[in-house]
Amino acid sequence: MPKVKNNSVSEIFLVTLAAVILLASNVFFVTISKVHLRSGVDLSNYANSANYVHEVTKALRGNIYDRSGIVIAQDSRTYNIVCILDENRPAVEGTIAYVKDKEKTAEILSKILRMDYDKILDYLKQDVYQTELGYGGRKLSKSIKDEIESYDLPGIEFTDSVQRVYPMGQFASNLIGYAQSDESGSTVGKMGIELYLDPYLSGIDGSRTYQADEHGYVLPGMQEEVVSARNGDNVYLTIDSGIQEALEESMRTTMTTFDTKRVWGGAMEIDSGKVIAWGQSPSFDPNTLENITDYTNTGAQIPYEPGSTMKTFVWAATINENKYDETMVTDGNSFCFTDDENNNPVRTYSADSIGCIYNAGEKKYGMVDLDHGMIYSLNTVAATLENELITPEIYLQYLQNFGFFENVDTDGLPESKGTLNFTYAYDKMNLSFGQGSTATMLQLFQAYSAIFSDGTMVKPYFVESVRDAYDNSVIYSAQRTVKGNPITPETAQHVQKIMYRVINDEDGTAKYYRIPECDLIAKTGTSEVAVNGSYASGRTITSIMAAMPAEDPQVLVYYAFEADNATDSHYYTDATKNFFRKVAVSYGFAEGSSTAPQPETPSDAVTVTEMPSLINHSIDYAKNTLAQAGASVTVLGEGSNVIRQYPREGETVASGQRVFLLSDTQTFIMPDLSGWTRKDVAGLWDVTGFGFQLSGTGKVVSQNIAPGTPVTKGTEIRVVFE
Repeated sequence: MPKVKNNSVSEIFLVTLAAVILLASNVFFVTISKVHLRSGVDLSNYANSANYVHEVTKALRGNIYDRSGIVIAQDSRTYNIVCILDENRPAVEGTIAYVKDKEKTAEILSKILRMDYDKILDYLKQDVYQTELGYGGRKLSKSIKDEIESYDLPGIEFTDSVQRVYPMGQFASNLIGYAQSDESGSTVGKMGIELYLDPYLSGIDGSRTYQADEHGYVLPGMQEEVVSARNGDNVYLTIDSGIQEALEESMRTTMTTFDTKRVWGGAMEIDSGKVIAWGQSPSFDPNTLENITDYTNTGAQIPYEPGSTMKTFVWAATINENKYDETMVTDGNSFCFTDDENNNPVRTYSADSIGCIYNAGEKKYGMVDLDHGMIYSLNTVAATLENELITPEIYLQYLQNFGFFENVDTDGLPESKGTLNFTYAYDKMNLSFGQGSTATMLQLFQAYSAIFSDGTMVKPYFVESVRDAYDNSVIYSAQRTVKGNPITPETAQHVQKIMYRVINDEDGTAKYYRIPECDLIAKTGTSEVAVNGSYASGRTITSIMAAMPAEDPQVLVYYAFEADNATDSHYYTDATKNFFRKVAVSYGFAEGSSTAPQPETPSDAVTVTEMPSLINHSIDYAKNTLAQAGASVTVLGEGSNVIRQYPREGETVASGQRVFLLSDTQTFIMPDLSGWTRKDVAGLWDVTGFGFQLSGTGKVVSQNIAPGTPVTKGTEIRVVFE
């Protein structure tokens, strides 16, 4: 290492000594005369009292997103204006630090805040040290704050606060939950995902320690120590916001149509277990937290007697045990029984029976084959399978293999295991058609994943990933979880074949649930609800479990509601079908019936690219990006940023293809749909989440909403193709 020359050492020593003398003289001058050497400010307050101030800088809570990056929950940092009016406020380096020109300040603020000039001026003319500007000067966005600061108005300062906001409002609220400020001002999870993932979502607060005058003003050069806050991690869910909104809308319709007590439902990808929709009604808006009557998550915490959707499993058990004969016929009128020494039901035609099982409405079907037992949803045939072809004990073992009467244990959801009644002959008989014992929707999702696949049962889940808020690195990523293989692939295929007939045969119980987009497989359920220990109240649960498309099931959909005297509930199915159709459109199951756009001449070159993620980008940025792909862009809404897109990120987009960018979830201007294909309209439906009724095939020939008309949420849009 080379040596430092002596003259260099001397120079360094002299400079350092001068700096020390300057600092010491400033401290000495402050101590003796109580005057700040640089500014000449009287520092009596510093010398005569403890003047160290410690402030906490609140970290922002992590955001919660849907699967496409649409914000479900976020912290919003807002700002309140503080106007310093005391002319004794010390100036800094010749710049005044109070509102001197009140008229100019009021004029600028009135334009930016859209407040009355005279009202602001009245605030500024008060004989007080400082003032706020009332409601109009509170909870300002950062852009408004930045605009005000660009004018360098003396004496105008800001305080900030953080509040948790939920842009989607009532949206899977009993699953998402909510977060609130505690006594320290920190936002903490109180329910649902917000509570379960609170350790990830919560950030680490920062701090600021400084010296200030009696009014909190900090002079430059005084001691200050700052520790930056670290914001919480972001959470991405498997929920699809478009499908979830369709579910919410369907539930509202059902509540009105049937005067229901409650509605619940959802959808899940069969192979992965990703839950793409999950909801219940009544629910609540987490922004207001008003009129919350139920904090429970119905799908996981409320077990109920599911009724005939459980019959699927007695058919599956019988087929898997090689006891099923499609040519066999059995009594479809009644199943009267006595019991043996093990309290198992034994069919009897004598008068000494201990009870009889009948079909819904005690309808008689004569001798029927086993397939029609499911197609007609006959209690009598379900009882035959459980008690004559297999045994109640074998059936119970299958139910346990399918995961019933045990917690699913997913993503921290509070759960109920349900109740098994399996002591007496009546208990065992009722189990065959879904009465007497209880299950949850979450258990049904898991169990039916085996029915709708190759027999592989997967765990449902809601949390896709947790990511760092700063570099988006993955902290946690969900994985597919196989829970078992309760049936063989051959059994699953056989059951699916019968379920196809449940909805597609003209006498199938689910025929009114057909949708034009694709074929379904399904099983309906109608169960009696015990009120005060009796089933005689007339209250029932109407439900359907379905999967689409029928030839290769990829998504299961479930919908249920409880109501009094809901006769013909499996006939008036528009609300349920609208939910199912949204799923079909979102996953492209309807594209087989659409007319894809064709080049005008064989020489037209069609390029295909991958759709980028445009969520949260500006509309201008999105347009410029898509221009390179040659797409036909339709912007919906008057917002400045993209909140939803179609096609989704990673899907293909061809030159000339219609691409939709949504900037407002509540309203848009109706385009002219003339000549659009069914696929085009399906894209519009998917991105807006509004209610559509499509009829016919080919291209659009009419629409009930005229082009150029503002369309608001809840409007039914009817489109005819020819």
